[in-house]
Amino acid sequence: MDKLRAMQTFVRIVDDGSLTAAAASLDSSLPAVVRTLAALESALQVRLLNRTTRRLSLTDEGRRYLDSCRRILATLDEVEAGLTERHVEPTGQLHLTAPMLFGQMYVAPAVTRFAQRYPKVQCRMSFTDRVVNLLEEDLDVGVRIGPLADSTLVAQTVGHIRRVVVATPAVLRRHGVPRHPDELAQVACIRVTGTSAHWWTFQEQGKEFQVPVTGNLEFNQTAPAVAACAAGAGFGHFLSYQVDDLVRQRQLRIVLERFELPAWPLSLIYPHARLLPARTRAFLAWMREDLEPRFR
Repeated sequence: MDKLRAMQTFVRIVDDGSLTAAAASLDSSLPAVVRTLAALESALQVRLLNRTTRRLSLTDEGRRYLDSCRRILATLDEVEAGLTERHVEPTGQLHLTAPMLFGQMYVAPAVTRFAQRYPKVQCRMSFTDRVVNLLEEDLDVGVRIGPLADSTLVAQTVGHIRRVVVATPAVLRRHGVPRHPDELAQVACIRVTGTSAHWWTFQEQGKEFQVPVTGNLEFNQTAPAVAACAAGAGFGHFLSYQVDDLVRQRQLRIVLERFELPAWPLSLIYPHARLLPARTRAFLAWMREDLEPRFR
């Protein structure tokens, strides 16, 4: 069995939604596609797809294997493209998305430098905190913070983002450094409107728990909440990149580190691995080089 060909066939079956559609896309016969899938499952000794007369669905093993296949095929495509596109100048439209504040702080400056380096690429940025569908909204690349639920996307992890509790040195002198998150219920906390405005989540010995928080300041945007925290108005709970500069400048101090939830992945995502244009490959490489040293 040609393992690489089998992996490509498996990914095509999932992307096209049926064995018949995959056979047409691959310019192959339905029996050949069925045999390839059966041989792959036999070699792996797991079922990758649950098949009925009406639909296909991934098993848990199939979902994990699909993610691995996409990464392997993407790497292979990048290597091959690097050999053929080394002297091709990227051109065309590049549509990108990123979370609002992270996009403003880190992505926009990197995209600006990219546009200066590749003047024939037309870059259009969309900053939003909602989870967008790249295919439906005609987007080439997204920057995403957090776990990825959509296995149809290719993801390159370029770093990790922590969720941290911070306060100014003056606030810590006044109230003392908290030793357990429960102590936050007794102090002023700056809240950001949303599902976690009144409850902050932590973990202890591998189990999550929530602490109720109160305070007389609540914002619907993160930036003013960070500013209020830096002004000494209380404790704040933010993503690490949102307060990194203030922590380095010692205006804020991180506390309760051993109770933090696991860090979230910072990923570059795109809809498919094959046949990416030179501009998209160049941008992915550019962003990896820019973000990995900051967030690894």
